[in-house]
Amino acid sequence: MSIEEYLKKELSHFTQDHGLDVPIILQRPKDAEHGDFASNLAMQLARPLKKNPRQIAVEILASLKLDAKYISKAEIAGPGFINFYAATSNLYDQLLQIFEQRENFGKVKQTNPLKAQVEFVSANPTGPLTIGHGRQAVLGDTVANLLEAAGYDVTR
Repeated sequence: MSIEEYLKKELSHFTQDHGLDVPIILQRPKDAEHGDFASNLAMQLARPLKKNPRQIAVEILASLKLDAKYISKAEIAGPGFINFYAATSNLYDQLLQIFEQRENFGKVKQTNPLKAQVEFVSANPTGPLTIGHGRQAVLGDTVANLLEAAGYDVTR
């Protein structure tokens, strides 16, 4: 399970306990000092709970059972943002996973893959070749490769 999936699951416990159906949004802060992930959930819940967002953020943090394997610390910032800092051990585990899986990392294997047909430019042997032909060939092949990595059965 990724850190993002883990955080969404943990934050959804708070919304479920309060009988609310709010999408859990995690963002990557632009400034590294604000952590690895940030959530504005407290501000989303301010109106339905009729409370100050910062107070809701305190309640959210108190209710979270953060696993040190995923998150090293969490803190409240500004009007009610919750910043989460990823545990370095988890990042090392992910790097090891990338190293072990090599070219298969990130690829999805589906038992019943959807079919996709990607048509893209091919060189005309009787006409002139242009930079546009080369660019479109690369673009089409890249789209087909991405679909294959996502688990599609691709015909070029």
